[in-house]
Amino acid sequence: MSVFTSERDAFAAHLRQEERSSGTIEKYLRDAAEFSRWLGGRALNKEAAAGWREHLLEEGYAPATINSMLSAVNALLRFLGREDCRIKFLRVQRRAFREQSREMTQAEYRRLLAAAAEHRQDRLGLLMETICATGIRVSEVQYITVEAARNGRAEIYLKGKIRTILLPAKLCRKLLKYAQKHNTASGEIFLTRSGKPISRRQIWREMKALCQKAGVESSKVFPHNLRHLFATAFYRACRDIVKLADILGHSSIDTTRIYLMTTGAEHARQLEKLGLVT
Repeated sequence: MSVFTSERDAFAAHLRQEERSSGTIEKYLRDAAEFSRWLGGRALNKEAAAGWREHLLEEGYAPATINSMLSAVNALLRFLGREDCRIKFLRVQRRAFREQSREMTQAEYRRLLAAAAEHRQDRLGLLMETICATGIRVSEVQYITVEAARNGRAEIYLKGKIRTILLPAKLCRKLLKYAQKHNTASGEIFLTRSGKPISRRQIWREMKALCQKAGVESSKVFPHNLRHLFATAFYRACRDIVKLADILGHSSIDTTRIYLMTTGAEHARQLEKLGLVT
């Protein structure tokens, strides 16, 4: 039996106790299982664990992806009491810009909304507007309730912290109209046809299916990019990174700075404006 299989349920319970989000738990379990399959019947030791990082490099994973997978495995090793096997992260110098292939523009965002409206995907369109107009995480959609829309604010509880998100008046009107249309008198607004909360996976799947209809590259379309779009629009409007960090629920401004990186093309234009090449 692998190092992970017999401990899977206990590890999942441990992550829930640490108040990890459902998305993080799902990812950690998936990455830990992949590590366990790779390890096979070999003994778990520091050398074998370090080999996992080399394996991921050979497979061509991006450095950021590798480090995120190592985080999951290190969490498992810590849970198993095997800190002696902890894997060192790759040292990656922070980029000064984001890849343009992953940067969603406001024009592309509006094309997505238009495509959702054209194909009568009202729930998806309103959900994308809600994430983009508030900057919430996809895991926080559950806090967008009828009560929150009536009050113009949502109380979000995550990782032991509570923060208040203000909802634009126009968004509140659209949310209440949608809730009324679907006979939702209270509680969560974004539900499936069976009345269950819409899952993160379903949101992702529906957004990816919308790409072709909207003529937007699939690499740019995922829920977290809507949060990035909110961050850049908010910062351009008020230039207050501390306030933005509070709204996004970041404990460190360094995390917020990542959201504000420009694309490579915009960074190149800024360099041209310096006029330092004669």
